[in-house]
Amino acid sequence: MNALTRWNQLRQLEALQHGLGSLFNRSPAQWPEGQEEQIAVPEWAPLVDISEDDKEYLIKAELPEVKREDVKVTAEEGTLTITGERKFEKEEKGKKYHRVERSYGSFVRNFSLPDDASPAKVSAEFKDGVLTVHLAKTEKPKPQQIEVKVA
Repeated sequence: MNALTRWNQLRQLEALQHGLGSLFNRSPAQWPEGQEEQIAVPEWAPLVDISEDDKEYLIKAELPEVKREDVKVTAEEGTLTITGERKFEKEEKGKKYHRVERSYGSFVRNFSLPDDASPAKVSAEFKDGVLTVHLAKTEKPKPQQIEVKVA
């Protein structure tokens, strides 16, 4: 027997808002009457700042509670890739979690390398939960003036 269900526009908008919030790594919105729905976020991506100066590109990624040995940076085929994992704390006896909003698990961030970037000259440092990747720029050939001789 087929059953009809009533369409709830508000419910679909709430689901959309909830999904977009998790997509942009924002905490879940408060639902009516103080209720909050659970979201299963399968993966997370660290937030980054990208800047440049005359000599290099600089990528800073926030990696709180990620160990240095759990982070890998590679540059190949025009792409810079940062991978790693933030591991969940082991549950302790007698400790009860009331809310877990931070994301855990593996992450991958890929960045297209600009034409003037030198993938052979990449360095990275990790300090206070921030990964800083230095990507050197290649020197552009300077225009040279050629003297034209008249024969």
